[in-house]
Amino acid sequence: MKPRVALIGTGGTISSIGRNSLDLWEYMDAGRKAEPDELLVRFPEAAETAEVVPVRFRAVSSANVGPADWLALDAAVHAAVTREAPLDGVVITHGTATLEETAYFLNLTLKVDATVVLVGSQRPASGLSSDAGLNLLNAVRVAGAQEARGLGVLVLLNDEVQAAREVSKTSTLRLETFRSPDLGMLGYADPDGRVAIYRRPSRRHAPATEFDVRGRAELPRVDIAASYAGADGTAIRAFVAAGARAIVAASLPPGVTTPGETDGSCSRAGQGAAASCPARSCASGVSSSPTTSIPRRRVCSPCWPSRARTTWPRFSACSTSTDGQRSRGGSGVGCRHAAIAVEHPRDGLLSEVPAELQASVGEDGRVDDGDAGTVGGGAGRRRDRLPGPQALDPPVLPI
Repeated sequence: MKPRVALIGTGGTISSIGRNSLDLWEYMDAGRKAEPDELLVRFPEAAETAEVVPVRFRAVSSANVGPADWLALDAAVHAAVTREAPLDGVVITHGTATLEETAYFLNLTLKVDATVVLVGSQRPASGLSSDAGLNLLNAVRVAGAQEARGLGVLVLLNDEVQAAREVSKTSTLRLETFRSPDLGMLGYADPDGRVAIYRRPSRRHAPATEFDVRGRAELPRVDIAASYAGADGTAIRAFVAAGARAIVAASLPPGVTTPGETDGSCSRAGQGAAASCPARSCASGVSSSPTTSIPRRRVCSPCWPSRARTTWPRFSACSTSTDGQRSRGGSGVGCRHAAIAVEHPRDGLLSEVPAELQASVGEDGRVDDGDAGTVGGGAGRRRDRLPGPQALDPPVLPI
């Protein structure tokens, strides 16, 4: 029996129809986006490998995809799984520009057992030697394969199966653009139709995460401030003035910022904007140091700044004490935990904290967080007094 797979379209290059077969670049401006049912007509092989149910959602460039679309797509996946039950998997076509951010958001928030695979292409569906058709076929195969069950949200391009948490786009034009630094891909969708998986993610992923955004109408504003020689903190001040609830500092390796940026972060901490510090060269992660002075600095495992921003909205992460010191044992807990700017209880937003974390927040606004990775209780407790409406740090959640 063929597996049953939903195909949700969001647009992107994989759905793009250019002016002719040699239009491999200007299609972005002059072409149109095919809907998922139209892609199945253009690439009938995908429909031959599974029972594919097309679902129209968006038909846009991924440069137009943002947090509001993430919430809508999360809802669309849940709706498809319920409406089209039973489903073995879900394939989502997506432009490559922001594919990794959408994939990681879904990896944190989806509550479905079906395998979810995001797929894109580097060349339009109408292009000569396009990778769109084979990528789509392989994504359908992976979504319906037993071997891919329980791996979290996946990304499929160029025959390679990647974990949503680890993958990033590394080239604007080449077919092998998506890479997982340090750790490598999970496996292959082989030409003989087999799905070969060689390793499995150990970090928590969908559906077994604490984060559920169903019913949410919006996410808080989070901005990224890029560090560079001579940066004076102007961007940080501008983001706070624009209403940012948190700021991701794309810091200099190995996770330091310029004095001007540090001063900007310190001066704005009391205004309710929390700070996160992944390095702009993310391969080895960021460790805390007594000499760093950015308030409430996060301790990061390998993490692209854009991914850190994805994880912040309404979730909170990697706890450190208010003086920048690490508050827990262990190493490499990533700042890709999911939660953003959980605010002081006096602001009336304690309900945004996951239920299992609320016990850790006292009525006086102090946080009682136990040992590394534990929620509430345990040896090594501390109670940090947080001034005013500054963001709270719940216990570390190893996602």
